[in-house]
Formats: sequence, structure tokens, C-alpha cells
Amino acid sequence: MRREHDLIGERDVPDNVLWGIHTARALENFPLSGRPAHPALIAAYAAVKIAAARANLQLGLLAPEVADAIIAAGHDIASGELAGEIVVDALQGGAGTSLNMNVNEVIANRAEERLGGRRGTYARVHPNDHVNLNQSTNDTFPTALKVAAIRLLHGLEKEIAALQVAFQAKEQAYAGIVKIARTELQDACPIAYGAVFSAWAEALSRDRWRVFKCEERLRVVNLGGTAIGTAIAAPRDYVFLVTDILRQVTGLGLARAENLVDATQNADAFVEVSGILKAHAVNLFKISSDLRLLSSGPQAGLGEIALPAVQAGSSIMPGKVNPVIPEAVGQAAMQVMGNDQVVTLAAQNGQLELNAFLPLLADALLGSLSLMTAACQMFRTRCVEGLSVDAAACRATVEQSRAVVTALLPRLGYETATAVALAARSTGRSVIEIVLERQLISADDLAHLLSANAMTALGTK
Repeated sequence: MRREHDLIGERDVPDNVLWGIHTARALENFPLSGRPAHPALIAAYAAVKIAAARANLQLGLLAPEVADAIIAAGHDIASGELAGEIVVDALQGGAGTSLNMNVNEVIANRAEERLGGRRGTYARVHPNDHVNLNQSTNDTFPTALKVAAIRLLHGLEKEIAALQVAFQAKEQAYAGIVKIARTELQDACPIAYGAVFSAWAEALSRDRWRVFKCEERLRVVNLGGTAIGTAIAAPRDYVFLVTDILRQVTGLGLARAENLVDATQNADAFVEVSGILKAHAVNLFKISSDLRLLSSGPQAGLGEIALPAVQAGSSIMPGKVNPVIPEAVGQAAMQVMGNDQVVTLAAQNGQLELNAFLPLLADALLGSLSLMTAACQMFRTRCVEGLSVDAAACRATVEQSRAVVTALLPRLGYETATAVALAARSTGRSVIEIVLERQLISADDLAHLLSANAMTALGTK
């Protein structure tokens, strides 16, 4: 063990860790979620520290050997090599101070060792005086959160696009199959399966565009604002320089907020992004729910779509296969909807010049981004790409359903069409049989009216 001190007093810290006394107290104080901060937030925090060290070096505020050691240690965290040393709970009091200090201590101790010192002494590199120079939790935490969210948004956008393409492929593959559409779970009228898949693909296209535009909401950061956005204790030159360097470090189009006080205390941008993630979750849930219903049975349900069999469905019912991938997608979507409420509550409960609940907001928002990215990939690779449409089942339903009479309405008129539907219901015969028997429409014309081309055309000719 080694002995360290802080504002509260002294305590022992294990010799084999790079974190220090502040982290040790946080581990004792916040035994909440049982998990550390999101990996993307940890990597982004390291990027912020690297940018700050480079700015301080450029301005002559850090000795070159100290700055270089801090930057190297920051890269060790960003690469994942030291990510396991960032151990404070994801949920914590203090607006994220414990996470900031955990990062500061790990960087300081790694840098100290690089310069030939001993961890825990902070003789050459101090967590506050050097690693945290010209910074506060209140500007570094929200900035790191925005960097992490933007990076995860890029990954989510790619997965939404890939899922959209998968549905578009099914649209092409099954464009020639006609089925019965259903409204309020009742037979409605015929529709081509290509149109069914196209509607799902179009919803995902909107999601992709919304997610792409989210970066604009997050690219403005408050780095340099220090405690409350007034840049107290930080040189003016640093304030104007550090975001430019962070832009270079991350490769993201970041910009310093014109009003740093506003950007330090208000979290509405995160609420807006979370709302867009919720909208995507709603679409994913709707699509996954539709697939569960369309694949139901298969003998005693709709049975129009066959989903890939990925695991046995029951511990007691032999041969049963369940739609587990759509079910899992639905659960991820529900979690994101719940996370959106958490983000809302955390943002609205900011008080005066700071929001103390950003750790909770970060946990919920970054969790939603990761969940949706994983859900889209799982949905595509484990379900959508391998599903198939049962053409025979669809054909049988079309031939048996009275709902096909709606497609014949322009030729028959409402009264005649109603009479045909009533006859079909009373006799148990199909609409097609009755129409042909009464010679109301020729067989060729009937085939055309019920074809996939007719079902996808806009209106009638």
C-alpha cells in the first residue's frame, strides 16, 4: 500500500493501481451501478486531456517533458491499454468530478513513472496542477460526453444504413408476391410484399438522416469555460486554443460555444439527441413487432414470413422456435425509450450554473447509442438478411380472403362489391370464385387487378 492525502485527510491506496486517493474515496462513496463509465466516455475524456496538455504546452504553461508524458499517458487510456484503471462508478455525485479525477490520477501516475518517479508521489506530475491545468470537471465532462456521443452516432448511422439496405434487398426479392394487408388486425386489401418491406426501409431512412444531423447538435462544446463558463483561472489564449486542438485530436468538427455559460449549465442538446434515438427505437420496435406477428404460428398463426431459426424455443415443447431476435430488438427499444425519460429528468434538474446529474445523463444517452447500434446489427445479421416470405401461404390467404374485393371496387362499384363480399361470407366460397362464376370480371382482368404490379401502382388507370 502507499499513503496519499487530499482535502479530507490521508488514506492508503493499493500499490498496484495507477489511480489515487480521490478515486479510492469515490469507490467507497458510490457503490451504485457496479459498472464503470461507458468506454466511449473514457476514451473521449482521454482525448480532452491530450488536447489540454497540448494547448498548455503550446502556450508554455507546461514543461515539454511533463506535457509529453501526460499526452503519452492519455493515449494509453484512449487506446484501451489503461482503460481498466478508470474504475469509478458510472453513477456518482459531483457532476462527474470523480471520473475526472480518476482520469487525472491515472494519467499523473503513468506520467510520473515515465519521468522516473514513483506513483502516488506526484512530485513531477500532479493530477490537479498539471493534468487538470486550466480545466474543470464542468467543462471537460460535457465536452468528453459530446465527443463520445458523436463517435457513437457515427457507428449507429452506419448500422442503420446497413439495416435499411437489408430491407431494400428484401423489397426487391419479394416484389412479385401479393398478400393481404391488415388494418386494426383485420383483413383490409391486397398489397405487394415489396411495398411492405419498402415501408420499413423508408422509416429507417428517416432514422438515418435524423441520426446524421445529430452531430450538429453536439459539436459545440464548452471546453475552456472551466467552472461555470466564465473561464475563471484559465488564460484567455488557452480558452481560444484548446477546442481547436481537440478538433485536431479527435478529427471531429468541434467548435467552441459562443456562450460558455449557457453551454456549461444547459443540457437540452442531449435531450434533443435522445429524442431522436427514441424515435429510432420506436421504428425498430414497430418493425420487430410486425415481423413477430407475420411469422406467428407458423401453422396456427399468420405464417407469412419465416425467420431464421437461431435457437431452440422451449425447454418443454419440442420443435418450437421463437422469434427471439425481434423480441430482443424490442427489449432494446424499450430500454432506449426509458433512457430518454432519464435523460429528460437529468437535464431538467440542472440548477443555476451547473447540472449535477450529467453522469446519469451520460450513462443513459451513451447506453442508448450502444444499444441501438448493437440492436441494428443483430437485427440485420441474425434476422432480416435470413428471413424469407412464404409465397404459397400468401397466395392462399389472398385467394381465401374477402378483403380482395377492395381491389375490384373500381370495376364492380360499391354495391356489387358488397354483394360479392356478402355472398362469399354466407357461402364460405372465395371472392374470386364468385366474381368468375357471375362473370363480373374476366379471368385475365382479374389476374391483372390482383397482380403485384397493380398492388404497387399509385391508383388505377
